[in-house]
Parts: sequence; structure tokens; C-alpha cells
Amino acid sequence: MLTTLITFFIFTAGVAFISWRFTRKTKMAHSSIGYFLGGRDLNAILITASLLLTNLSTEHLVGLNGSAYAFGMEVMAWETLAALALVLMAVYFLPRYLKMGLVTITEFLELRYDKQTRVICSGLFLLLYITTLLPIVLYTGAITMESIFNVSENLHIDKFTAMVIMVVGIGILGSLYAILGGLKAVAISDLINGIGLIIGGSLIPILAFYKIGDGSFSNGVHTVFEAVPDRFNAIGESTSDVPFSVLFTGMFIPQVFYWTMNQSIIQRAFAAKNLAEGQKGVLLTAFFKIFIPFVVVVPGIIAYYYFKNSLNDPDYAYPELVKAVLPVGLIGIFAAIVVGAILSTFNGALNSASTLFSIDIYKGYFNQKATETEIVKFGKKCGTVMAIASMVIAPFISMAGKGLYIILQEFSSIFNMPIFAIIIAGLLLPKVSAKAAKIGLITGTLLYLFSKFGMEAMGFRFHFLHRLAVAFVVTILTLIIASRYYPRENNFVIEDTGAVNVENWKYLKPACIFIAILTILVFLFFSPIGIIPSQ
Repeated sequence: MLTTLITFFIFTAGVAFISWRFTRKTKMAHSSIGYFLGGRDLNAILITASLLLTNLSTEHLVGLNGSAYAFGMEVMAWETLAALALVLMAVYFLPRYLKMGLVTITEFLELRYDKQTRVICSGLFLLLYITTLLPIVLYTGAITMESIFNVSENLHIDKFTAMVIMVVGIGILGSLYAILGGLKAVAISDLINGIGLIIGGSLIPILAFYKIGDGSFSNGVHTVFEAVPDRFNAIGESTSDVPFSVLFTGMFIPQVFYWTMNQSIIQRAFAAKNLAEGQKGVLLTAFFKIFIPFVVVVPGIIAYYYFKNSLNDPDYAYPELVKAVLPVGLIGIFAAIVVGAILSTFNGALNSASTLFSIDIYKGYFNQKATETEIVKFGKKCGTVMAIASMVIAPFISMAGKGLYIILQEFSSIFNMPIFAIIIAGLLLPKVSAKAAKIGLITGTLLYLFSKFGMEAMGFRFHFLHRLAVAFVVTILTLIIASRYYPRENNFVIEDTGAVNVENWKYLKPACIFIAILTILVFLFFSPIGIIPSQ
């Protein structure tokens, strides 16, 4: 236990020291562009690392592997299809975002619609960060640390008290990166932790296959596949957790929204030194996302075989497999890597939330003449308050059990889908007006709530993603119809602000085609016409 703790603290402190060394001489503390966008100086490698680490956390390592334990390879769609959303980001969304010189996605909403629409959406984003993303990351991180370190047992305290201690500890560590260092410190720590996560995360299934195969990796793979071939089928049935049909309906909404409109994600791409670097970073992320299921899905399938489907809670599949296959001396290092993933998601979201609050709300309404230094100082204060709020909320998620966690996941779509609709309409439909956008936000929110609670109460049950697709289409139609009654005076035109060079990467087209083909081939490989024998 002592060796594990020492290794853990040395690795974590080392990452913090390196991040400080790389950022201590920059001007980030005095500039909002520097603090919130790393001085618009991130290269492709830093963007890729930051995107991957902000995305990957215990929700994936624990949650997605748990889903794979329960359902099989079909859940890989949540990861692999993200590659296509990232292609859209590189080809269509990022060039327009950088051309406008955006710092926040809500800034586009003001340019496209009006200030009220921007502030409303900023408030919705902040509400989601504070009540869902930040507390859930802390909560799932604390669960993982409890599993690895047995904190409650070693300190002779109850699990809730241990949860509070770990939530506060993780929250403080994440806050130090995001509040004191800004986005560049976050990106540098992400690069180091990203290398560790890829190596450490890949090591778990590799060691597991070696152990199952008595020292032979190929024998281990063959043994697991022969024992549970149906678990390697990525084509979900109609009654499964991810039926194949949702890939053509609602799956695109959370995927495209997350990778092209979610502030905590796209802020990394906004920080690119030029469009070409941003596109390379986004597409390199897409390439890795195709193979990330090896880290966040395959271990769950291995655990299903290894533990003979004996685990009462699928969410314990990954940590239990880690304990079973990792040598004792490596557990501390792996724990540090996992904490790095937790911190990355937490501090990335916190930095983005601070950006939204200080630029959209503080400068937008309370102090329109605020200097760059004042904006950054206020951003740090906001970050501190939001971090404390999320630390207060996180431990209480455990008291509600799994039900609340699932509800919180679906809760985000109540607001995400209408925001997604008005951004898509803002880019593709130049005649949609500001009044129509507000009507769409209200209508879309109420429509989704009805599809979730009203239709279920009447006995109609459809998959979450099918309901989401229908609600999105109706919201778009509402925007179009409302714009006929409340028309826009003139069509919206994107203007080049000259913030960065917006010349496309010369290999953009072949890279996008390669990623799209590779994504399709991976699905074909894990299908009845690929490696899965026909029944």
C-alpha cells in the first residue's frame, strides 16, 4: 500500500511540476486569449492529447467497460463513430469557428442570433457542467480510487466519508491546473497523462490476454473469442443497449454535438495556432478514437469471460480486472494514470465553464468595459466557486444509487438537443431568426421532456436515441416555421476576423476519406460478415 501511494504521488507531482515549468514564463495570467485558449498557440499533438484526455475519464474506463461486460462489443459505437463526428469538425465546423475567431461556442450564437440567445445557452451549459459533468467526474473518480486504494478500509472510516475525502482531493488537484495555469497548463498535463493512459490502458487487455493464454497473447485472444464469440458482435439487436438502427437515427446528435459544439471539447481546437494544426489535431484524435475501444470496451468483454459473468455490478468489471492482471508494483502507477484522466476531464470542463461565465456573462452583462486582467481574475474566482459547488454535490450522487446517475446522463440531452438544433440551423439555414431560435430552445426542451416522461407514462417506449432524433427533426421544423412569422432582416454571413491563418491542411481530404473508410471497416470486422461466425 505504501509503495502504491508513493508511486502515485511522485507521478502526479511530476506532471504538475512539468506543467508549471512550461507555463510559468508565459503571459497567460494577463490575457483572456492566453488564459482561456493557451495564447492560440497549441500544435496538433497538444490538441490531440488534450481532446483525448478531456474526453476519456472514469466514465469511459469504468462505465463503458461495464456496459461492454453487460452487452458486448455493440457499445463501441459510442467511441468509434466519434471519428466521423471529428471528420465533420475538421472539414466543416472548425474552419468556420476559426474564421470567426471564436473563444466560446456561445459567441457564435450572439453573432448569428442575438445577445439574449448567447446568455441563455451559456446559462444552460453552466448548469450542466455544475450539476452533471463536474460532480459525476468527481464521483466516478472517487469510486475508482476507493476500489484501488481501499481508502475506507485503510482509514477505518465509512465509505461516504472516504468519498468526501477523495472528491475534495481530486477537486483541489484539478482546480489547481485549471484555475492557476489556464488552458495551456491543462494541455501540457494532458499530453503527459495521455501517453500514460494509452500505454497503461492498453496494458490491461494485453496482460489479461497473456494471463488467460498462459503466457501467450494469441492463445488468450483465441480462448476468449471461442468462449464468447457473440460478445464481439458490434451489430446490436433491436432489444440491445445500442441497437444497430440508432446508428442511423439519434446517435449522430450526441456525437456531433459533443465533438463540434461542447465548449469543454472544442475549446482545445479553438486554441490552435492555425487551421491546419487544428485539423491535424482533430483528425489524429479521430484516428485514435477508432481504436480506443481496445482500452474502454475490450477489457469489459475479457472481464465477462474471466469472472464467468459472476459480478453483481458491471461497473466493477474494469477495476476488478485491473486488480486481477496487474502486478502489485504497477498498481500505483496505474492509479496515477487514472487520476490523470479524471483530472483532465475535470480541469478541462472547469476551464471551459470559467470561460463561459467570465466572457459571456461577466463581460457581457456585468462589466462590459472589463480589462483582460479583470476577465482572467474573475474567471479564476468563478472557477473556484464552481469547483467548490461540484465538490459539494458529488458525494451525494452516491446516496441516490444508479437511478440518479442514469437520469443525470439523459438530463443533459434536455438542453443539448435544442442547442444543437439552433447551432445547426444557424450554420445551414441563413434565414432563421433570433426569435425563432428562442422559440426553438423552449419547444425543443418541452418536446424532449414529453418524449421522455409523457410518452413513457402513456405506455409508449422507444430507445432514447430514436426519441432524440424525432425531437431534433421537429425542433428544426419549428425553427423554420417560426422564422416565417418572425423573419430575419438579412441573411447571416460569416466574416473572417483574421484571428488565425484559415488555410486548410493540404492532406485534409485524403485523411478524412481514410478515417471514414477505416471506421466502416472496423464495424464490418466486428460483424457477422467479419470475424463473428454466422449463427
